[in-house]
Amino acid sequence: MQQSIFSSFSSNFLGNAPVWYKYSLIAFLVLNPLFLVILGPFVTGWLLILEFIFTLAMALKCYPLQPGGLIALEGVLMGMASPESIFHEAEANFEVILLLIFMVAGIYFMRNLLLFTFTKILIGVRSKMLLSLLFCFSSAFLSAFLDALTVTAVLISVAVGFYSVYHKVASGKKLFHVDHDHGHDDEVHEYHREDLDQFRAFLRSLVMHGAVGTALGGVMTLVGEPQNLLIAEKAGWEFIEFFLMMAPITIPVFITGLIVCGLLEKLGWFGYGTTIPDEVRSVLIDFSIEESNQRGPKDNAALIVQAMVAVILIICLALHLAEVGLIGLMVIVLLTAFNGVIEEHQIGHAFEEALPFTALLVVFFAIVAVIHEQHLFAPVTNAVLSMDLSAQPVMFFIANGLLSMISDNVFVATVYINEVRAALDAGDISREHFDKLAIAINTGTNIPSVATPNGQAAFLFLLTSALAPLIRLSYGRMVIMALPYTLVLSVVAIVCVINTL
Repeated sequence: MQQSIFSSFSSNFLGNAPVWYKYSLIAFLVLNPLFLVILGPFVTGWLLILEFIFTLAMALKCYPLQPGGLIALEGVLMGMASPESIFHEAEANFEVILLLIFMVAGIYFMRNLLLFTFTKILIGVRSKMLLSLLFCFSSAFLSAFLDALTVTAVLISVAVGFYSVYHKVASGKKLFHVDHDHGHDDEVHEYHREDLDQFRAFLRSLVMHGAVGTALGGVMTLVGEPQNLLIAEKAGWEFIEFFLMMAPITIPVFITGLIVCGLLEKLGWFGYGTTIPDEVRSVLIDFSIEESNQRGPKDNAALIVQAMVAVILIICLALHLAEVGLIGLMVIVLLTAFNGVIEEHQIGHAFEEALPFTALLVVFFAIVAVIHEQHLFAPVTNAVLSMDLSAQPVMFFIANGLLSMISDNVFVATVYINEVRAALDAGDISREHFDKLAIAINTGTNIPSVATPNGQAAFLFLLTSALAPLIRLSYGRMVIMALPYTLVLSVVAIVCVINTL
């Protein structure tokens, strides 16, 4: 009986995750207290970061919330971060939490309009290079005025829509068959599997181009990324001033990003260049025609409402009339009220995508609290601030970039902008030099952080979304696909920082 209970406990722990993964996590949890005693809190803090990154890298094996949460919980129990510090981190990022809860759910109720619009684009633009440039440019443009997480939610919704349409047909079901699970390939016919794999690669490349586009646009304006607002507040910059201050670096980087996008599709390197299979294109064309034929007055009215709310959404976000999460709540109210979605279980489905990631983000804040309380970045900060003034902008860019690859770029930007603001207030640096460092901090935390899902919340959202396992987008694959962008854009940005700051 005891052996049976123990066996059941072992089986229940992390569910269907691989056995080696379970043992790895147990080893982390057992060894961490020993590391704390032997190596001290500083080294153990860095080990906790690496362990958390490991759980992110294995996201397709096990959702990172559970293993990452256990590591974070142990960090608190070992006294490396206090609950108050975690709450402070969550409170500081309350706008992002609201955004995830309400805006992503709001996008869910616009999925029919998004699928309708992007299906027309997908079947109308035959050139994969042109389509990729369109996704990258559109994501960058929208992220400059909206928010990278909102744009990523749109990309995810569109890609899942495309995938589910073809997956039904590949499984031998009709286009508008309701009862279908596109998360499993058990029913996929053998002769459709090759096209399905190619379609996955096609969607992976489009989504990654779009995700990088959110970073290209997000760095340009003060509403593009959460840390931009913080930097603008410390520097006293308004919208136009912020854009002009960043332009000598962000504009060349943006143009370079589009060039890299085109070259990757032309050369077919790093997992790009895959075209949409003819069979899939035919299915999407049939879907578009059939959907148009079946669409009645009620459906057309729903699309018109969604289009009107989309315009209201863009205006509210562009003018920053309220916090993004509150605008998302407004979108939910308008779309559900005017499209007749009035039952609780209908509304509940909209929150399924974002809430697990919201919980994971708060767990991540616990790791950030460890970084803060153990001063893990202090040696880097002190080293950069002690350098010659002329070398500081480029070194700030590099330091912020490297740290943003492994940590939250909002936290990194917060640490550095507060340090340089304190130096300005103390009279240690001039206002002109402060402006240069602020530019370096903003671009440094936004551009190189595309290297891994750790640095960009939008990338982490994509990695842990329902789309990632469907199109086989793992942590490692994201790093590889982001690598050419990371290297080229970072080099161009560094050259611009050296020549303009």
